[in-house]
Amino acid sequence: MLKIAVDAMGGDFAPASEVEGALQAVRDLDVNIILVGQTDRIHSELDKHRHNRALGSESWDSSRIEIVDAQEVITMSDETARAFRRKRNSSIRVAAELVRDGKAQALVSAGNTGAAMMAATLIIKMLPQVDRPALASVFPNLTGVGCVVLDVGANAECKPKHLLEFAVMGSLYSNVILSVRNPRVGVLSIGEEEEKGNDLTKEAAKLLKNSPLNFIGNVEGRDIFKGQVDVVVCDGFTGNVVLKTSEGLFEFIYTLLKKEFSASLQTKAGAILTRPAMKNFKKRLNYEEFGGVPLLGVRGVTVICHGRSTAKAIYNAIAVARNYCLGEISSKIATQLEFEEKVGL
Repeated sequence: MLKIAVDAMGGDFAPASEVEGALQAVRDLDVNIILVGQTDRIHSELDKHRHNRALGSESWDSSRIEIVDAQEVITMSDETARAFRRKRNSSIRVAAELVRDGKAQALVSAGNTGAAMMAATLIIKMLPQVDRPALASVFPNLTGVGCVVLDVGANAECKPKHLLEFAVMGSLYSNVILSVRNPRVGVLSIGEEEEKGNDLTKEAAKLLKNSPLNFIGNVEGRDIFKGQVDVVVCDGFTGNVVLKTSEGLFEFIYTLLKKEFSASLQTKAGAILTRPAMKNFKKRLNYEEFGGVPLLGVRGVTVICHGRSTAKAIYNAIAVARNYCLGEISSKIATQLEFEEKVGL
């Protein structure tokens, strides 16, 4: 059975969200969980759920929940590199060491993103075939399957060959996790024409055109949601702006709709009739449903969650980590990149 290490102290609502999400995962998913963090606080949260009917009688099987003590926490306000060096007993670092040592197969954290990335690259280590890891986020689209966008924050600056690596990793992720056959790959640019874009996008497009991937050319930001492309590659600065803008836009639209529905008796009546549709709308756009974003290119499995992650988001992040492990994505990435290196791509 897979073991997944959860950084229990990382998120804004830690350790409550992490503990509840882990208990739900133990109930519903075929996984064991290692909660890493301040033991007394974790035990306190576990005790709250011991007789939680929503989680079943006795609510959880203690044999499938393990606690590993780590008293230090790298906070969101910490200077990441310094804190990572000095806080050697931090929850994120100890959790990464469990994956490195083979005591867990995956790491899930809603904590400091920089610290999680350092833990993954410096402790768990990167695949030797990968120059740069990439954060891959699944954006909702009209097909209902989703579009994989990477990088969304790991690398502010990239070279063309890095975007080629991202495309290989994103295609495998789309194929194995989202079941997309022969994923269509595009380079995020300011226009579909080949001459549009900067030096990075133009040179990356040339590399992708000569690769065995199903490259369809340049795509624009709006294409991510149309369902006309399955994998979109870009540098991490651009990808993060796209991600945060999209999150803000989704929240704005949902809040605006709720406000309009409450404007009058007539619209309130309409709100009652459209409640199921609104619920489905929110579900398709809510980051909680996607859990977290995997860091592609590392030896083990690392899933980084939103700092505001609820128990539901943690549960879904654990599900992402489980599916990543079962799909053997890391080994497939290594094999594909090794093949391309041999044939000179």
